Amino acid sequence: MSDNIYSKGTGVWFPDKEQGWISAEVTAVTPAEGESIKLTFVDERGKAIEINTKLSDIRDGKGDLPPLRNPPLLETADDLATLSHLNEPSVLHTIRNRYAQHSIYTYSGIVLIAVNPFQRVAMYGPEIIQAYSGRKKEELEPHLFAIAEDAYTRMQHDGEGQTIIVSGESGAGKTESAKLIMRFLASVNPPDSAKGRTKLSLDESSEVERQILATNPILEAFGNAKTTRNDNSSRFGKYIQILFDGKQQIVGARIRTYLLERSRLNYQPEIERNYHIFYQLCAGAPLKERKDLGLDIDITKFHYLRQGGPNSTPIPGVDDAEEFRATQTALSTVGISVEKQWAVFKLLAALLHLGNIKITQSRTDAMIADDDPALLLATRFLGIPVADFRKWTVKKQITTRSEKIVTSLSGPQASIVRDSVAKFIYACIFEWLVAIVNESLAGENGEAATKAEMFIGVLDIYGFEHFAKNSFEQFCINYANEKLQQEFNAHVFKLEQEEYVKEKINWTFIDFSDNQPCINVIEGKLGVLSLLDEESRLPSGTDASFLTKLYAQLAKPANKDVFKKPRFGNTSFTIAHYALDVTYEAEGFIEKNRDTVPDEHLDLLASTKNAFLKEVLDAALASTKPPESPHPASPAASDSGSGGSRRSSVIPDPGRLSMVTSGSSTPAGGLRRPGATARKPTLGSIFKGSLINLMDTLSVTNVHYIRCIKPNEQKRAWEFAPQQVLGQLRACGVLETIRISCAGYPSRWKYEEFVERYYMLVKSATWSPMIKAMEIKPLCSEILKASIPDESKYQAGLTKIFFRAGILASLESLRTHQLNSMVVMVQKNMRRKMAVKRYQEMRKAAIKIQTWWRQVMAKQFVQKIRKEAIARRLQCIIRFRGARARKEYKENRINSAATLLQSLSRGILSRRRFKTDVGHVVWMQSCLRRRIAKKQLKALKEEARSASKLKEISYRLENKVVELTQTLQKRTAEKKELQIRLGDLEIQLQSWMSKYEDSDNKAKQLSGDLQAESAERTRLLAEKQDLERQVNEATGRVAEKDELIQKLSDELSRQAVELENKQKVQAQTPSRVTEDTSLISSLKNEINSLREQLNRANTLNSLTRGGRGDPPLSPTFVPALRGVENPSPLINGAAALPAHEVKGHYRRHSTTGVYTLDSSADRDIADTFPATATRAQFNPRAVSMAYPGADSLHRFKPHGLPDIYDDPVHEKIRLLEDSKRLDQDVLEGLIKGLKIPEPSLSNASPMKEILFPANLICLVTNEMWKYGMIAESERFLASIMQTIQSHVMSFNGEAAIVPGIFWLSNVHEMLSYIHVAEADMLQGIGPGGDPAGREFDWGDYERLVSVVKHDLDSLEYNIYHTWMLETKKRLAKIVIPALIESQSLPGFTSSDGGGGRLFNRLLNTNSTPAFSVDDVLNLLSKVWKSLKSYYVEESVVHQVIIELLRMIGTTSFNDLLMRRNFCSWKRAMQIQYNITRVEEWCKAHDLPEGGLQLEYLTQATKLLQLKKATRSDIEIIYDVCWMLSPSQIQRMCTNYFVADYEHPISPEILRIVASRVQPNDRNDHLLLPPETEDVGPYELPLPREIQILETYVPAYLNVSHLRRLAALVS
Repeated sequence: MSDNIYSKGTGVWFPDKEQGWISAEVTAVTPAEGESIKLTFVDERGKAIEINTKLSDIRDGKGDLPPLRNPPLLETADDLATLSHLNEPSVLHTIRNRYAQHSIYTYSGIVLIAVNPFQRVAMYGPEIIQAYSGRKKEELEPHLFAIAEDAYTRMQHDGEGQTIIVSGESGAGKTESAKLIMRFLASVNPPDSAKGRTKLSLDESSEVERQILATNPILEAFGNAKTTRNDNSSRFGKYIQILFDGKQQIVGARIRTYLLERSRLNYQPEIERNYHIFYQLCAGAPLKERKDLGLDIDITKFHYLRQGGPNSTPIPGVDDAEEFRATQTALSTVGISVEKQWAVFKLLAALLHLGNIKITQSRTDAMIADDDPALLLATRFLGIPVADFRKWTVKKQITTRSEKIVTSLSGPQASIVRDSVAKFIYACIFEWLVAIVNESLAGENGEAATKAEMFIGVLDIYGFEHFAKNSFEQFCINYANEKLQQEFNAHVFKLEQEEYVKEKINWTFIDFSDNQPCINVIEGKLGVLSLLDEESRLPSGTDASFLTKLYAQLAKPANKDVFKKPRFGNTSFTIAHYALDVTYEAEGFIEKNRDTVPDEHLDLLASTKNAFLKEVLDAALASTKPPESPHPASPAASDSGSGGSRRSSVIPDPGRLSMVTSGSSTPAGGLRRPGATARKPTLGSIFKGSLINLMDTLSVTNVHYIRCIKPNEQKRAWEFAPQQVLGQLRACGVLETIRISCAGYPSRWKYEEFVERYYMLVKSATWSPMIKAMEIKPLCSEILKASIPDESKYQAGLTKIFFRAGILASLESLRTHQLNSMVVMVQKNMRRKMAVKRYQEMRKAAIKIQTWWRQVMAKQFVQKIRKEAIARRLQCIIRFRGARARKEYKENRINSAATLLQSLSRGILSRRRFKTDVGHVVWMQSCLRRRIAKKQLKALKEEARSASKLKEISYRLENKVVELTQTLQKRTAEKKELQIRLGDLEIQLQSWMSKYEDSDNKAKQLSGDLQAESAERTRLLAEKQDLERQVNEATGRVAEKDELIQKLSDELSRQAVELENKQKVQAQTPSRVTEDTSLISSLKNEINSLREQLNRANTLNSLTRGGRGDPPLSPTFVPALRGVENPSPLINGAAALPAHEVKGHYRRHSTTGVYTLDSSADRDIADTFPATATRAQFNPRAVSMAYPGADSLHRFKPHGLPDIYDDPVHEKIRLLEDSKRLDQDVLEGLIKGLKIPEPSLSNASPMKEILFPANLICLVTNEMWKYGMIAESERFLASIMQTIQSHVMSFNGEAAIVPGIFWLSNVHEMLSYIHVAEADMLQGIGPGGDPAGREFDWGDYERLVSVVKHDLDSLEYNIYHTWMLETKKRLAKIVIPALIESQSLPGFTSSDGGGGRLFNRLLNTNSTPAFSVDDVLNLLSKVWKSLKSYYVEESVVHQVIIELLRMIGTTSFNDLLMRRNFCSWKRAMQIQYNITRVEEWCKAHDLPEGGLQLEYLTQATKLLQLKKATRSDIEIIYDVCWMLSPSQIQRMCTNYFVADYEHPISPEILRIVASRVQPNDRNDHLLLPPETEDVGPYELPLPREIQILETYVPAYLNVSHLRRLAALVS
């Protein structure tokens, strides 16, 4: 199987000095003697290379054979672990190809490789955070957020601390990556949060989360600087622990810093800058503060800022003043007051002035002028005496056993002392800032540490450094990287080992290069750090003596591979690190390791008058603690057995490197703590202890790795330097990880996946029955035996098969060969079948043609024979006749020829004669005309010679002129006369027109008056007739009542007689006296009642004899609402006044001020109308809000006798005042106990059955306002709105749709009623009007209407958002499976990974998605049907459906864009089919524009189906997919999944697509704004036109109180 690896056409790699590796191809394989063969290669430059090798070497992978190249399909793989050939050139080539396609992230197993684009890319917005939140790492493209989400998920599931290590060299993007990870963690909500998976903005973040994000600008300002490699280089390492409680909510954080580059304060190389904060302070401080601090915008005035040269600042694209404001905002966010901030800035200004102190050199001593301005400012800001500082800067004190000796310092030595004081103070400020930030992040009294149960740490650490000159800083940095690399190797090896043990395979120890010897040389007992500390503690210690000790102790054979002595010179030493050998210059090691401040200066600073400086020094030194001491606030595991409160992990303290070291062995001025040892801690020992603590922390956490790569030194966007990247890949350990993986079993496949891909390597007779019997493992064994003879190349585990490096490539080669052979076989058989079929068709056609032609030829032959036979028979007969006919023919021919000649001759002669005659005629005409012309000429000449003739002509002309002149004058006069007449006529016409208009207006007015009088007369006649009819009816009723009274009187007399007769009996039956007495009493009461009604009837009779109009009208509603068609303009002889002419406030339910009608008679007049008359004028289910006395109508029993009831008005008021029963009926019965009608369009419910809750509520409100119950109505409406809102919000999911839409329609009906009331209020019409009502305050009513309108508006908005949010949540769950994953179109089914359909069909492993497009359409239909059935406005229907469709399109498009292995043409066909289903639904429901909301998804499917092979194809894609941004097109082309039978998209085409992406284009977004988190704005529809208020109450409702009230109103 391995013999044909280097076959013809195989791609390989050869090393190259410029490109790192260059590709080549096998062009020939020449066999030699035995197993020897000669391989001929041709690289991409055309150079031929020949290698002689053996088949055994190829089989065993020995010899100097070039590494194999991966197939084109894998050259842009997003995980290096999936490469068939996992080697250094393949890794480099894959990263380069992905970088050229603007894919900056690539996985390498557990490592994320991030290549700096040196350009802002649209990959970190809130929509990207949301896309990666809650998704598995392997589902989406490689990204920082995928690593952060993986850490968050593992912390949640495993309860184990997580650490994300971000490493890389300066300028690789470590700081930005760490900031983005922190932003992601701060934006993610806990899984059970009701606010969604992510926060939409910073406003939703908690205070702690905002403080965590605010630490970035603070630490960047004080700890970052511009270098030659990076404009924002972190000059320290930091480890941030983000603490979470048991609910996965952030409760605090801790920050630990490592190895601040203090030397940058006083020295910066060319084009580099000091720390950002100094430049921000100079540029951003206000003018007054800048003057007070002695600062200046011109930084060249400060020695500590100008050493980088004029090109060092400003940084392109960075505004230091704006950054200063951002730093101040961040400081305020973490709790540092403005006063403290300016105290810090004051110390920073003091440091700048320290650097400006001029130290001059005399012969042997250093000198500082007493009046040096910088000295005066620096000492004043620091609060220390000028003389003492000046003295101890140029002198030093040596303490012996007997005395103290003061000696002078040289100029350079004094400068070192000055700089050491400045560095010490700056380190204290930095340490104080970190302490303050930690205190702020720990919460009140450190509660964060007590609440925390788990954490995620982000380690932003410097990468491996190797410069032309390497010093103590590079030594410490590389030492830290050695420790991290050791931990990384151990972690990778541990994962490999755990995987092997878990699968129970036979494995041997993987040999990998352990860097422990290098670490021993550095930190061993006699290592570099120990010898450095020993030499640093000696007063006479020097760099030379330190180097001598190194050579003596470490330059031994045991360390020859790690420690090397340079061949030339004795000023440096070399250490072989894991990445490469680094030579360190020993100069400055001792001084930097000591890093001390003279005791005299420490005492001087301890006695400072600057209280803030003292606070800073105390806080900084208090933070110094032994590395091994545990943090007092670190939470320990809880002893409680409760699962809810038990800590799932112990949060270790990584320890802090204190960058502040005291310089004395004795306490001075309170700076040293009690019990301090005499031994001075050195910078190296502190760094070592902190690093050990950090390693201990990492060892108990689950570590995630991000390796940042700097692609070029020039910081150019999208430029790739292969050699530089290759060096960083070696330095960051990625290639070492690959080597470790290759040493074991780097490739592993699950049994099902292996069978699915490689089942065709055995015969179908073998795999078909085994798949049907689900014998997967035996089938895998058969495939492996048939494909891999060497069993040591693979191992079969419990669930996976493990392969050695390169085996998968061989299997892929066999698979490709097998597929090719199968395709060739199919093609051969198909071609054979097609050829046989074609031959048979041609043969049949040829036979058919032959048969037809033979038939034709036979017929012709028979016909010919027959003709010949007949000719022979006739020849003998017709020979005589033929001779005669020939003779006649000859004669005829001669005659015809003679005749023809004669006719031609005659014609010629005739034409010749005609031509001659014509010539003669023309000549004669010419002669005659000439003669006539001569005569005329002669006459004219004679006439011209005559003078009388001329005079005659002149006279004629003069007469003609005179005649014309007279005619002209006459015409002019006539014109003037006509103009005058025309003016007169116009004046007359205008006067006539004005008279006509006046007369016309008078006629119209008279006609109108006549019509009005006629109508008035007609109406009055009708009223008179109606009143006469009523009077007659009333007279008749009075007569009937008189008869009834007479009958009752007779009956009473009769009963009185009977009573008298029975009085005798009563004495005999005393037991019945009580009963008879009660009967008599009741009869008397009934008689009195009848008499009272008789009196009222007589009064009515007298009143109704006069003229009376219709009941007065209220302008509150239109006549249709009241049921009155022709309101009378005259009431009792007075005209109705318009509303705008009426003074004061009117009452909605009265006519006061509107009609001149005596209100005292209203109820009496109303009482005259019987029930029949009321039914004739009003709808029995409507309530009139304008009729003043309708409620006072009596009810009559069928027999004509009235019930003895109280006044109905009083009964209604009593019902309205019973708030308990009213609330119970409305809130419990009408709202909560309501059975909402099912939405239906075929059997739609009438409007009254849908809107009756709103009608009843408005009815109650109207009655309350009618009787002046303003306060009661306010309480009633408030409880109703609160109950409706809580009731609607009690539904979840799809169940919230129907009640939400039902109550949305009813609330809008209520709001429309309030709009009508508000319109009446603006016209001065209000409640009240009934004499039984209460008095009220008009201002209270105005306030109530305004408040209720606003509250109903808000309630409608809340109801809409509530059910829409639930609908969108439900839709969000089904839209992805339905539109993206569902495969409803038969014949184009594809698996996620593009697996074989045959295997899936036999194994039945095609998992059907949980939802299909029918579920989406059913949900849309349910919403649409509910909106239509409940009479919701069309604008709301359109708004709802469009928003849901927009969410479908956006969510589906974003998911498809971020999916891996999902962008294929088959999947596009399925999605296009699903989209078509949705568009058909839109057209069927009269929403054709709804399909536009899916346009992004539609164009994405078109892109997947279009050809992508040439540049012109890309142009077509951009034309067709015009809505997609370049970033979206680039992502879809990059993610395109290539099937086995397709050619992969070439890297050149992908580079062309990537080049279309414009940098910093704000309109170029990768993802569309998400639509699932919130509901769009609700556009409130126009108020409805209220026609009637229905009093319909369903029979099933148990609302007797409300039912009685409705009955009284109706």
